[in-house]
Amino acid sequence: MNAIGVRSFSRSQGRRLFSSSPSRREIRDIAELTARVHPSYQGATGKTAKVRAGSSCVFLIPLTHRLTETRRYDLLSLKWPSPPVNVLLTKKRNTPAVTEAFVEFAKHIHSEYPSVSIVLERHCADELHESLLFPVYTTLANNTVDTPSFHDKVDIVSTLGGDGTILHASSLFASAPSVPPILSFGMGTLGFLGEWKFKEYKRAFRELFMSGAGSPAQDTAPSSGGNEAMTPSGGWSHIRGKFMGDTRNARVLLRNRLKVGVFAPDGKRIGGGDSKTSRDTGDVYAMNEVIIHRGRDPHLAIVEVFVGGRFLTEAVADGIIVSTPTGSTAYSLSSGGSIVHPLVSSLLLTPICPRSLSFRPLVLPANTPITLRLSEKNRGREVEVSIDGVRRSDGLGVGMELRVCGEEVRDRQGAWVGGVPSIVRGTADSDAGGEDSWVGGLNGLLKFNHPFGEEA
Repeated sequence: MNAIGVRSFSRSQGRRLFSSSPSRREIRDIAELTARVHPSYQGATGKTAKVRAGSSCVFLIPLTHRLTETRRYDLLSLKWPSPPVNVLLTKKRNTPAVTEAFVEFAKHIHSEYPSVSIVLERHCADELHESLLFPVYTTLANNTVDTPSFHDKVDIVSTLGGDGTILHASSLFASAPSVPPILSFGMGTLGFLGEWKFKEYKRAFRELFMSGAGSPAQDTAPSSGGNEAMTPSGGWSHIRGKFMGDTRNARVLLRNRLKVGVFAPDGKRIGGGDSKTSRDTGDVYAMNEVIIHRGRDPHLAIVEVFVGGRFLTEAVADGIIVSTPTGSTAYSLSSGGSIVHPLVSSLLLTPICPRSLSFRPLVLPANTPITLRLSEKNRGREVEVSIDGVRRSDGLGVGMELRVCGEEVRDRQGAWVGGVPSIVRGTADSDAGGEDSWVGGLNGLLKFNHPFGEEA
């Protein structure tokens, strides 16, 4: 029946037919999104930051957002030159309450910030796209690793879950020299790293999205990265009712990462990532720690430890942990390591169950190179290597080396060029409160120096 026949039939039945648009419950390829402009972290001078690729190449990165030091606690303030457009959401798996909150958050972003595209990991997109009445983006190409596309596309990362979810989100950028700002909601078991409560999601996302935005009466010039194609004007003029003021920037705690490389006995670089799942053969970055462990082998591991290029000791232990200050409250703490504030530029060397009681944990400057070499004396021929809780499929063989050092977060000109920017409560111009979440976490979550025999 043609269209005229349908209309005639409708009139003859005494009722009208209405067409309806199909719901846009679909998964799109992340390749359709505009490219992410890699961030350059700057001080007040406005100079272009330099980022090193590998060991020698230096290249310039165009501006996406500027970080300047706040008056308190060495936190940073974030300023977007133009609205971010691609937001990656990650969540804790197999938790209905988190999934429900995740869908609510995604719908809020789409409703209040219509120029924003929601990016999900492939498994999450397959699970939830039917619950969302708008397209979501993910990696559709036939490959084994999603992360390279995330490197190129994502402007903001938001996590719903515990500390493991934050580490997972950071690992998606493990081979990238820069990480987008991470907005984390503590919905996990412990949540020491989770800064925000989910009930604050509207305020939290607004503070991050509008950080440093110009007046709505003014149209900020578009950035050079091409993201203006996703916004009506390329600036802030199309965003109504959310302006917070020119000086109210989101506060950022920049968490240092470790740079990790694996080398063969002949000194040839093997890479830091998992050879079966990573296409990257260079160094990888860890937010928490890198661990070598004897695994299922019943014999203690024998590891030669070099600090700053000099031989320190031949460790005989279950394993060794090299951690960041962020990771000092994780496995390193359980192994007797010190608790270090995340703003202290350092790394920790902690033995796991050493044979000698005189082998104590060390706190070293962040730029100190550490080499762990599996000794020829080792009775087992291989030890396990884990980076941020993920075990490499290939272990560390006899004579092989694990080379670790702190990531460079500032260049010679003082611009910020690395780390994991974590969004914390409050704005940069706030005089109240300060950065006390770390102290609160020690008292409330880790029960620091909690007296014995007293109720909590």
